[in-house]
Amino acid sequence: MAEETPVALVYNGVSHAVMLATAQDLEDFALGFSLSEGIIEQASELYDVDIQVRDNGIELHCEIASERFVQLKERRRTLAGKTGCGLCGAESLGQAVRYPEPLQSQSVFTASSIRRALHAMQAMQVLQQQTGATHASAYVLSDGTISLVREDVGRHNALDKLVGALERGQLKSGVANGGFIITTSRASFEMVQKTARAGVSLLVAVSAPTGLAVRVAQACGLTLLGFARENRYVAYSHGERILNQ
Repeated sequence: MAEETPVALVYNGVSHAVMLATAQDLEDFALGFSLSEGIIEQASELYDVDIQVRDNGIELHCEIASERFVQLKERRRTLAGKTGCGLCGAESLGQAVRYPEPLQSQSVFTASSIRRALHAMQAMQVLQQQTGATHASAYVLSDGTISLVREDVGRHNALDKLVGALERGQLKSGVANGGFIITTSRASFEMVQKTARAGVSLLVAVSAPTGLAVRVAQACGLTLLGFARENRYVAYSHGERILNQ
């Protein structure tokens, strides 16, 4: 069975969020969450992650730049248990739905590379094969080769882990080489937001998107595909970037 473990993210000694997550790739998770949530603006602002195992869960003690910590204290958000809702703990409507900055990437993608990645995806989901209970996010190179996979019981967590792994691997989240992301989940607003913040201009989801996710993708210039299978997909935004090759 897949395990759900309470994971607390503690910044400069102050607890900020408690997530139910799979207890692996936790340094990737800490970095990816910090970037995706706008707690830090670049990876270099996370100085250290100390993983402390407790009787009732795990604490990730993150040391961040003092300027970012001051900004974090001003926000005073509590995101307890955020596994299915991207808005838990937001204090205002403006804070809840934050549109990402417009993407600058002009990358185009081929349908054949998407098919190739989808075909290879299942075999690379080790936890899913063992438990049948986890989501995965994968980073795919422009030719359809899967470069990285991260898994978690929560789809948001899996994507945060992937973003963190990309940054730790100094791939700069796909901007330089025109890669894209596949998620085994639906494409919610937050999945689109996290992908765009990472600088990746294509998100491929095996399930459906939400209306808000589509509107945000259209506004920020992200190509969003849903119901993706090896032989078909539905383009919901900026489908002109997909070449039928």
